[in-house]
Amino acid sequence: MTTVSTYLNFDGNCEEAFNFYKSVFGGEFTYIGRFGDMPAGDGYTVSEAEKNRIMHVGLPIGATTLLGSDTGGDWAATFVQGNNFSISISPDSKEEADKIFKGLSAGGKVTMPMADTFWGAYFGMFTDKYGINWMVNYEKQPQH
Repeated sequence: MTTVSTYLNFDGNCEEAFNFYKSVFGGEFTYIGRFGDMPAGDGYTVSEAEKNRIMHVGLPIGATTLLGSDTGGDWAATFVQGNNFSISISPDSKEEADKIFKGLSAGGKVTMPMADTFWGAYFGMFTDKYGINWMVNYEKQPQH
């Protein structure tokens, strides 16, 4: 079943915010990874100042998961507090991921085309023609 989550972006205080949310909602993080954990590649390197920033974190809340990360590098310039969220779609198949991505990104701006990632997912990002940020993340191997 396709799931929808809210994905929050922060300017260096993602860990603080998610620890706060955890203190309110309880539970445990499903994953917490830092930019320093990313493998180098495609001409992109993480600066020392950004290595400890949160690349991805998930906190289950009821039937959904609140997701988040810090901005960094080229992304930091587009950070606007108050508009710092995306809708994250997790489809059941690669074909469904492609269909959703193609449909919703029509007339918008693709920021990361659908591609296999180092974390084992098939992933892409875009802003639709209405200015809403979206992420499509198909987990090839379900996370436990």
